[in-house]
Amino acid sequence: MWESIARLVLKFRLFLLIALLSLTGYMAFRASRVKLSYDFNSAIPTDNPKYKDYQEFRKQFGEDGNLLVIGVQTDSLFRLPIFNAYVAMTEALKRVPGVDDVLGVSSAVNLIRDTVAERMKAVPIFPAHPTTQAEIDSGKAVLLGLPFYQGLLYNRQTGAWLTAVHVNKNVMNSAQRILTVGGITRIVDSFGTATGLDMRYSGLPLIRTRMATKVASETKWFLLGSVAMLALILLLFFRSVSTMALSLAVVIIGVVFSFGTLDLLGYKITLLNALTPTLVVVIGIPNCIYFMNKYHTAYRDTGDKQEALIVMIGRMGIVTLFCNLTAAIGFGVFALTRSAILNEFGVVAGINIMGLFFISFILIPVVLSYLPAPKPKHMRYLQNRWLSVVLKRLERWALHHQATIYVVTALVVAVSIAGMFRLRSEGFIVDDLPQKDKLFTDLKFFETNFKGVMPLEIVIDTRRKKGLRAGMVKTLDSIEQLSKYIASQPEMARPLSLVEGLKFVRQAYYGADSSGYIVPNAMDLNFLFSYLNLGGEKNPGAPKNNLSKLLWSFVDSNQQRVRVSIQMADIGSRRLPAVLSDLEQRTNRLFDSSKYKVTFTGTSVTYLEGSSFIIKGLKDSVMWAFVLIAACMLFLFRSLRILLCSLIPNVIPLVITAGIMGWAGVRLRPSTVIVFSIALGIAIDITIRFLVNYKQVDPAQGSEYAVVDTINTTGISILYTSLVLTAGFVIFCFSDFGGILALGWLTSLTLVISTITNLVFLPVLLLGLTKTRRKKVA
Repeated sequence: MWESIARLVLKFRLFLLIALLSLTGYMAFRASRVKLSYDFNSAIPTDNPKYKDYQEFRKQFGEDGNLLVIGVQTDSLFRLPIFNAYVAMTEALKRVPGVDDVLGVSSAVNLIRDTVAERMKAVPIFPAHPTTQAEIDSGKAVLLGLPFYQGLLYNRQTGAWLTAVHVNKNVMNSAQRILTVGGITRIVDSFGTATGLDMRYSGLPLIRTRMATKVASETKWFLLGSVAMLALILLLFFRSVSTMALSLAVVIIGVVFSFGTLDLLGYKITLLNALTPTLVVVIGIPNCIYFMNKYHTAYRDTGDKQEALIVMIGRMGIVTLFCNLTAAIGFGVFALTRSAILNEFGVVAGINIMGLFFISFILIPVVLSYLPAPKPKHMRYLQNRWLSVVLKRLERWALHHQATIYVVTALVVAVSIAGMFRLRSEGFIVDDLPQKDKLFTDLKFFETNFKGVMPLEIVIDTRRKKGLRAGMVKTLDSIEQLSKYIASQPEMARPLSLVEGLKFVRQAYYGADSSGYIVPNAMDLNFLFSYLNLGGEKNPGAPKNNLSKLLWSFVDSNQQRVRVSIQMADIGSRRLPAVLSDLEQRTNRLFDSSKYKVTFTGTSVTYLEGSSFIIKGLKDSVMWAFVLIAACMLFLFRSLRILLCSLIPNVIPLVITAGIMGWAGVRLRPSTVIVFSIALGIAIDITIRFLVNYKQVDPAQGSEYAVVDTINTTGISILYTSLVLTAGFVIFCFSDFGGILALGWLTSLTLVISTITNLVFLPVLLLGLTKTRRKKVA
């Protein structure tokens, strides 16, 4: 059948070539339209309860992750020249497009009781443009006397100062945020350069923007790097510019298709599916090597180019189809998960890896049919002296050292299994950043001085409209107790809530003494409502002042729900559940479940849920990949014995890699768990090619002859392909993202081990099972 298909491909070669190039042109047009993703929560299914809670929170209170914080640790901020430069910086930040508001030392306000108008006036603590040091010193004394700002804008013990920039939510979800964040950092950098201060940045707007920018940059450079590296390897192998160009044409068309597929399916570039084009290059090149290797071998044997092309298509068509199919399964199983980011990656990678088969199957034989016949120098690699020595040694090991191979394999697997028990699962929001990256070190600065910047939200629902007003004193007291407990925890800052605002108002009402900064009682609230116009009966239609707007940002429009906003450290997915569980127990004691419903949400919660969901989905995908690949192998070889021989050499590398991760202290997180299904899908290709050649040997020759012949006929192409695959994944080791770096070295390691097991352990296993079968027959 495949020889008939080969003749059809060559007969209609011009039509197929034009059709392929036309489709490539269309996909190039679609690829030009693809955009970056700015969604930070696509790991969670939309029907997940945590996702629904977060969307409900955003609907009621707005975004929780739009705060970009700027920090500096110095004792000279309040010197006249530096402070005026700081004031100018704050004013410049307010003018950046996409910035809604800026809260810093120079823009902090104090509350003054206006007994005539019966309201609170928000008065700037510092003059707009101080002219004397005395003005600044006076304002500083007032600021440090207001407990509301302690831990919010400054840390008295460490001398650290914070400025918060609120980025517009619409800007955060668009490409405009790159310009906004860039504008903010340029202004602050200029201030730092002019004053000699070391400025720090953090917050989700910055983290998300910088990571998205790095993704775009690394996608481009990894793609170019992988193409250049593989082009060099191909040129060294085949000593032919035309062969190298043809192979590059295959993978470049595959890359165009991968980007075009993203746009066709309505997907955007994420940190995960940004890997697809580079993976297409890495996986596409082995297709070319195997096709070219078979073409050169057939031409050497027949001396007829046409016959060699037919042999190449006929022999390699079925093999390459199943190799690409198993590789596509290794990636495509991610589409079975309910995580959007994994699902998209699985769909795009699976489709395009299968697409590579059709691109290779059409382009390589068609172009070769137009090119001159290969010259002897192009086939010289088939008699590579060094590789011949390696293959002869592999042959001796398979025939004469079977017991040693079994013992060594068993010992390595045993040590690896012991290492697997040391594996632990833990992830961080900035997990993929190197610890020397400024984004990482700045985050640690804010965790040290302000206990972190990661948002955690607690929503307290009174279960009825106006429920907050009905039992306000009790509710406020409970929130205050909860806030004190949270503030005492090492990983969480003092929360902001309606309670903190009302304490600030009470302090101003009773003469601005810091001893008045306590929770208002029922009598206090009666007075304070009249001063704040908080929707009271006195003048419900009156506009709310800035302070009342701040206070009511913590309460929904129905006065049914109140939020408690916490900034916390990036403590990781291992500690966060225990922290949340502890908080839940505390809230259960403080808030009667029959009267209140307490919900934990925010970016920290959705991250934990997303991380857990991804890891579970990846573990399930490994099992699905194993089952589906096993089904393909059974269909291809129709033999349980061969199925067993195909799976064992590919399970062993996964066990060894997991063991190395355990002994090396590499944590299980999405970027490392993904290695196993990817490596299984790719590495099984080597097994398929080995076993197909083994099955093609005349059974009458005996199993030993079949094994030796297979090692010598497929060993060279297997070694070349393994080198290409390993080199292709090694390129990821240059990534600034820890996850992509881990993907690179772990996958490369697994592929190297898989090559060894397929060329050393698989022949021994075939010989051992054949002998066992003969004994049973006898």
